Amino acid sequence: SGSGWKEYLSRGSVCGIDLPPGMKESEKLPEPIFTPSTKAEAGLHDENISFDKAADIVGRSTAETIRDLSIEIYLHGRDFAAEKGIIVADTKFEFGFVEGKLILIDEVLTPDSSRFWPVDSYSPGGSQKSFDKQALRDYLTGIGWNKQPPPPRLPGNVINETREKYLEALVRLTGQGLGS
Repeated sequence: SGSGWKEYLSRGSVCGIDLPPGMKESEKLPEPIFTPSTKAEAGLHDENISFDKAADIVGRSTAETIRDLSIEIYLHGRDFAAEKGIIVADTKFEFGFVEGKLILIDEVLTPDSSRFWPVDSYSPGGSQKSFDKQALRDYLTGIGWNKQPPPPRLPGNVINETREKYLEALVRLTGQGLGS
């Protein structure tokens, strides 16, 4: 789904990784893939890049470490979520250096950084019901927001729908709601 699906339709690949021909939207990949991107300035979109380009930027050894850690963390989160009835379709991790040491920064495996789909309604071939910010993305796309500040004011129904999806993910993943 998302930008990866658009790239697959036009090139048959995602971030330089060839994928099998004839895949359907939202179809599970044969194995997890690492799709690096650059961090854009505030208000702009991150740019997807190939692994080789990432290696040119941070060095091959560091790129390999980031790739291996990303896949390891994803697999752990994917397996945990699957036990709770959620598919982690994709996610992002942000890494950086603090005092010369590579660290995982920012949020990890949240509805803001991942696409969470319910197992019980998963059906490849189109968009999926989700427990993430997709409804918000769809609203902003639908009104034609140019992604430049200031953001548009959100209607209450969009805020409430997004909140409910996040809370459902929380309950499914932890067995507890807010205030439990």
